[in-house]
Amino acid sequence: MESVSRAARPAAVSMTDVARHAGVSLKTVSRVVNAEQHVSGVVRETVQRAIEELGYQPNGAARALASKRTKRIGMIAASTSFSGPSAILDGVEKAVRQQGYSLAIVRTQPDEGYEVQHAIAQLIGQGIDGLILSQPVGPDNPGIQGPAGVPLLSIDYPDARHSAGEIVVGTDEVDGARQAVNHLLSLGHRTVWHLGGDPAWAAARQRARGWRETLETAGASVPEPVFGDWTAASGFAQMQKMLDAGSPTAVFVANDQMAIGAIHALERSGRSVPGDVSVVGFDDADESAFLHTPLTTIRADFQDTARQGVFRLIEAINGRDEAPRQFTLPVHLVIRESTAPPSNGG
Repeated sequence: MESVSRAARPAAVSMTDVARHAGVSLKTVSRVVNAEQHVSGVVRETVQRAIEELGYQPNGAARALASKRTKRIGMIAASTSFSGPSAILDGVEKAVRQQGYSLAIVRTQPDEGYEVQHAIAQLIGQGIDGLILSQPVGPDNPGIQGPAGVPLLSIDYPDARHSAGEIVVGTDEVDGARQAVNHLLSLGHRTVWHLGGDPAWAAARQRARGWRETLETAGASVPEPVFGDWTAASGFAQMQKMLDAGSPTAVFVANDQMAIGAIHALERSGRSVPGDVSVVGFDDADESAFLHTPLTTIRADFQDTARQGVFRLIEAINGRDEAPRQFTLPVHLVIRESTAPPSNGG
């Protein structure tokens, strides 16, 4: 496939141009553009490379870019009721409305790359000024490509997976885990066990990273972690597995919902919280302060994360680049009754 420099790109690129450049039929290009399934991975990659090199825009996006703004932002979010993603979605909706834009939302399964790419094509076809991908939808999905010429915001933890031009706003997951572990170590616990979230999520990996690095820096032993799927049921099941493997006195759980299940498992086993085992969660879900043992947790302001992200996206839509394109918001520890010094000295 021949190489085409940006300077040599034609003013308007058609689907026929893409087909000729990629050496495939017009129908094949149409299938790739519309995210249809009946295209092999190699052919899809060839066509997508041609689209990128030529700067081809699907008709909906081309009309929007060539004429006035649509004042519409598209958002792709995972189909989930977890507290963090739900708070982000609520924050995005409010921020977009306050800025005078409308929001088109498509919910997908986070691990279905084809489904996400199809959702992107749908939104571009409708005509949008900007696109938001909310964790875990984004760079972790193989084959996901943002639309050329449309500003892209990822609400995620900024790291090397993101492209230079992408706007990325997220909470400081690593520092949150560090605060949780340091709090437990400062109480006298010799080490801290970890019940992690779904490793497919960048948040779960970053929280696990912060936990591990903090223990290593402190010279503490690093117990083998277990991983759930963010639900209270998985917190219950994985805590039972952890108890089969050892006798923790302190546990850092990657979100509050799993922490609730973990506490139930501890109490069912005859252990008390925090008398026998201290527990720290993450997110500061609404119910966490009102449990029979109020939960010590890491508070992340997901609504502010959403507001900051939308602000930066609209700055990019309007051609203003003053705001940083990658930005991390701080989190902080909220100490409640689920943590205490170890009863046996750690």
